[in-house]
Amino acid sequence: MQLPLPAHISPDAVIAAIPPEKDVDAFHPENVGHIMIGDYRFLPCTPAGVMKMLETEGIDVSGKECVVIGRSNIVGKPMAMLLLQANGTVTICHSRTKNLAEVTRRADILVSAVGRAGFVTADMVKEGAVVIDVGMNRNAEGKLCGDVDFAAVSEKASAITPVPGGVGVMTITMLLENTVRAAEAAAGKR
Repeated sequence: MQLPLPAHISPDAVIAAIPPEKDVDAFHPENVGHIMIGDYRFLPCTPAGVMKMLETEGIDVSGKECVVIGRSNIVGKPMAMLLLQANGTVTICHSRTKNLAEVTRRADILVSAVGRAGFVTADMVKEGAVVIDVGMNRNAEGKLCGDVDFAAVSEKASAITPVPGGVGVMTITMLLENTVRAAEAAAGKR
């Protein structure tokens, strides 16, 4: 299933109809519950891709101040859970967060998933922070871009993901990994 769905189709009904063992996006409530307790068969693809990127780059989450901007069920909430399970100290920010820049400037690892081009500016980022841009937007010129003002923030960040070519690639990779895992599990049941 690809979200968002047309307005006349209930995403909750479609998600509930997918057998949890075939839910390679990890959207089904049963799979979400398993993620919450750290005992999962699948991880949501985008947050899993972010965690794989951090691991591959040797960025240890343990003990770090982690800030996630966005509270969606697809990225924000599961991202926070995975960072927490990796022993990060996690703050979730959203549209009602007061003094957002004060919160984001504390982040050793900042993940933005708000869907607003150029939303995260250099003044919102701590010197040396790791900045993960999950956003996929179009700017005024119609060019694909992320939530982060890449040019300005890259001057302060110790590591930053580009858009395109960053997290999106990892999302697809993790979807394929989950699909193979589901197929292998199904074959093992026969």
